[in-house]
Amino acid sequence: MSPDPSAKGTVPFGEYRTWYRVTGALGAGRPAVVAVHGGPGSTHDYLLPLARLAEDGWPVVHYDQLGNGGSTHLPGKGADFWTVELFERELANLLEQLGIADDYVLFGQSWGGPLCARHAMTAPPGLRGLVVANAPASYPTWLREMARLRAELPPGVEETLRRHEAAGTYDSDEYLAAMRVFYDRHVCRVTPWPRDFLSSFMEIYNDPTVYYAMNGPNEFHVIGSLKDWSIVDELHRISAPTLLISGRHDEATPAVVQPYEDHIPGARWEIFEESSHLPHLEEPERFFAVLTDFLKSL
Repeated sequence: MSPDPSAKGTVPFGEYRTWYRVTGALGAGRPAVVAVHGGPGSTHDYLLPLARLAEDGWPVVHYDQLGNGGSTHLPGKGADFWTVELFERELANLLEQLGIADDYVLFGQSWGGPLCARHAMTAPPGLRGLVVANAPASYPTWLREMARLRAELPPGVEETLRRHEAAGTYDSDEYLAAMRVFYDRHVCRVTPWPRDFLSSFMEIYNDPTVYYAMNGPNEFHVIGSLKDWSIVDELHRISAPTLLISGRHDEATPAVVQPYEDHIPGARWEIFEESSHLPHLEEPERFFAVLTDFLKSL
């Protein structure tokens, strides 16, 4: 395999900076695939395997959303600063700054899914396709499904989680061990966890400002500003060709993903039988076959 021809840098976003990485050559024929990570408050690291698409001619753009990774950190900003609209503006700004706003595909994973969906609702003329991977359209639905999945955990695990959540002791070893039981079932079923996923996981804990403000202490205890947020009533506005991805064991259960299929005209949904929340790490060969097939269809 040839060496990784990736360029890294930052672009201005108002008074802040957004870190990005480009693998492959922008504007060389095929649209750029922009990888939009989850969280909110995670980093691009766990989506790095998508860079493989560049070998087949699709340049890939990764970036760290404001507040995390290589982008400007703002630990002093309160929850009122960290809004969906802020991250919508950042994404649109990145597309403009990199000169790809007239020809691109969005790949939104987890929280990145509804973020990309919101962008697609504006019918940007350069958007060639949309991939919504392992993503909620409604956080109230997500929370209901989380409660169901938690109730199915082994005896004692849910009781441990509830006890520490009531006390606010999210950083206790006992809570983290119980949390890991959920993650190993519904977030990443590969053991040991892949390095790229571990990198993003540690980045959240190095600076949890955004994650805590918008999400909460972990994937299944959402007490941040997103807890009542939903885009279900707006999904019909999306006209771009759309691929939906989820895992059979995903925390993004079928009930979580269903609104996208119900409301986006012509959306195609692929469920990965051996995966949970990260099919690109859990079933990489099938994942890339499905994704490449979709990209070629555009």
